[in-house]
Amino acid sequence: MSHGVSTDEAAVLTKVTEIFRDVFDDDSIVLRDNMTARDVPGWDSLANVRLMLSIEQAWGFQFSLTEISELRNVGDLLIAIRNRAS
Repeated sequence: MSHGVSTDEAAVLTKVTEIFRDVFDDDSIVLRDNMTARDVPGWDSLANVRLMLSIEQAWGFQFSLTEISELRNVGDLLIAIRNRAS
Protein backbone atom coordinates (compact mmCIF):
# COMPACT_ATOMS: atom_id res chain seq x y z
CA MET A 1 0.00 0.00 0.00
CA SER A 2 1.58 3.25 -1.11
CA HIS A 3 1.84 6.46 0.88
CA GLY A 4 0.30 4.87 3.95
CA VAL A 5 -3.27 5.69 2.86
CA SER A 6 -5.69 3.11 4.21
CA THR A 7 -8.01 1.07 2.00
CA ASP A 8 -10.56 0.79 4.83
CA GLU A 9 -13.98 1.87 3.49
CA ALA A 10 -14.40 4.81 5.88
CA ALA A 11 -10.81 5.96 5.39
CA VAL A 12 -11.16 5.86 1.60
CA LEU A 13 -14.38 7.90 1.79
CA THR A 14 -12.73 10.44 4.11
CA LYS A 15 -9.69 10.85 1.85
CA VAL A 16 -11.72 11.04 -1.37
CA THR A 17 -14.00 13.63 0.25
CA GLU A 18 -10.91 15.71 1.12
CA ILE A 19 -9.72 15.43 -2.48
CA PHE A 20 -13.12 16.44 -3.90
CA ARG A 21 -13.31 19.43 -1.55
CA ASP A 22 -9.80 20.49 -2.58
CA VAL A 23 -10.30 20.02 -6.35
CA PHE A 24 -13.66 21.80 -6.37
CA ASP A 25 -12.72 24.31 -3.65
CA ASP A 26 -15.96 23.52 -1.80
CA ASP A 27 -15.84 22.34 1.82
CA SER A 28 -19.57 21.58 1.80
CA ILE A 29 -19.31 18.60 -0.58
CA VAL A 30 -20.70 15.42 0.96
CA LEU A 31 -20.15 12.39 -1.25
CA ARG A 32 -22.89 9.84 -1.94
CA ASP A 33 -22.47 6.58 -3.85
CA ASN A 34 -24.96 7.69 -6.53
CA MET A 35 -23.39 11.15 -6.99
CA THR A 36 -22.29 12.01 -10.54
CA ALA A 37 -20.61 14.97 -12.24
CA ARG A 38 -24.05 16.56 -12.74
CA ASP A 39 -24.39 16.83 -8.95
CA VAL A 40 -21.20 18.86 -8.41
CA PRO A 41 -20.93 22.41 -9.78
CA GLY A 42 -17.75 22.78 -11.82
CA TRP A 43 -17.23 19.04 -12.39
CA ASP A 44 -16.24 19.27 -16.03
CA SER A 45 -13.67 17.29 -18.01
CA LEU A 46 -10.73 19.36 -16.74
CA ALA A 47 -11.86 19.01 -13.13
CA ASN A 48 -12.26 15.27 -13.71
CA VAL A 49 -8.63 15.01 -14.85
CA ARG A 50 -7.47 16.94 -11.75
CA LEU A 51 -9.65 14.73 -9.57
CA MET A 52 -8.27 11.48 -11.01
CA LEU A 53 -4.67 12.71 -10.80
CA SER A 54 -5.15 13.71 -7.15
CA ILE A 55 -6.64 10.32 -6.32
CA GLU A 56 -3.86 8.48 -8.15
CA GLN A 57 -1.21 10.52 -6.32
CA ALA A 58 -2.85 9.91 -2.93
CA TRP A 59 -2.80 6.13 -3.34
CA GLY A 60 0.22 5.78 -5.63
CA PHE A 61 -1.36 3.99 -8.58
CA GLN A 62 -2.71 4.90 -12.02
CA PHE A 63 -6.14 4.12 -13.40
CA SER A 64 -6.31 3.03 -17.02
CA LEU A 65 -8.48 5.06 -19.38
CA THR A 66 -10.80 2.04 -19.56
CA GLU A 67 -11.19 1.98 -15.77
CA ILE A 68 -11.95 5.71 -15.71
CA SER A 69 -14.47 5.43 -18.55
CA GLU A 70 -16.34 2.66 -16.69
CA LEU A 71 -16.89 4.78 -13.56
CA ARG A 72 -20.56 5.78 -13.49
CA ASN A 73 -20.71 7.48 -10.09
CA VAL A 74 -18.83 8.13 -6.83
CA GLY A 75 -19.70 4.65 -5.54
CA ASP A 76 -17.94 3.07 -8.53
CA LEU A 77 -14.95 5.31 -7.90
CA LEU A 78 -14.72 4.28 -4.23
CA ILE A 79 -14.89 0.59 -5.16
CA ALA A 80 -12.23 1.06 -7.85
CA ILE A 81 -9.89 2.77 -5.37
CA ARG A 82 -10.31 0.01 -2.78
CA ASN A 83 -9.77 -2.68 -5.41
CA ARG A 84 -6.64 -1.04 -6.80
CA ALA A 85 -5.11 0.00 -3.50
CA SER A 86 -5.58 -3.24 -1.58
